[in-house]
Amino acid sequence: MSGLFITFEGGEGAGKTSALSYIYEVLINKGYDVVQTREPGGIEISEKIREVILNKNHTAMDGRTEALLYAAARRQHLVERVIPALNEGKIVLCDRFVDSSLAYQGYARGLGIDEVFTINQFAIENCMPDATILFELDPKIGLERIAANKGREQNRLDLEKITFHQKVYEAYSMLKKRFPERIHSIDANESQANVQEACLNKVLSFLEDHKK
Repeated sequence: MSGLFITFEGGEGAGKTSALSYIYEVLINKGYDVVQTREPGGIEISEKIREVILNKNHTAMDGRTEALLYAAARRQHLVERVIPALNEGKIVLCDRFVDSSLAYQGYARGLGIDEVFTINQFAIENCMPDATILFELDPKIGLERIAANKGREQNRLDLEKITFHQKVYEAYSMLKKRFPERIHSIDANESQANVQEACLNKVLSFLEDHKK
């Protein structure tokens, strides 16, 4: 694969989705061939799985079922959208990927990071991101941002208690230590403009390194 696969990670309300859209527009204007996508979703089958996972009425969903559904959506998204784009030399910017499953289901749900990683290794066949940007933000602030943003899509994970989101935050800190060469963190407490600029600078540095 000659393309570049960059993923955006973080807790709820960290601002990664807005930053990703901003970076996509900047790179397009600079003449880069870029694909903007998200997980779960990005293509029709995976979007349908997303509807099942995040439906606020599906509170009876078992943690393992949730993990398997995410992995299934991820597999289809990879083979249908991400891998073809990378093979064409494109830059793929993806809102969430395997790290989300490790943080949310592996650690916060208590299924085990290694156990959930094993499920996902079967799904992704070693197709890991070239670089990951982690938006670090106190989960309490993130949830306050969500509550204030009336236009944001509300989903089942937003209904979880603060302790769940704190575990997600802890998990990302653990993953940053586990994958230090891949995961690059930014302070998402800054203003939206500063966060987006910091994020853009990291992406541009990834692109420079990729050319070498």
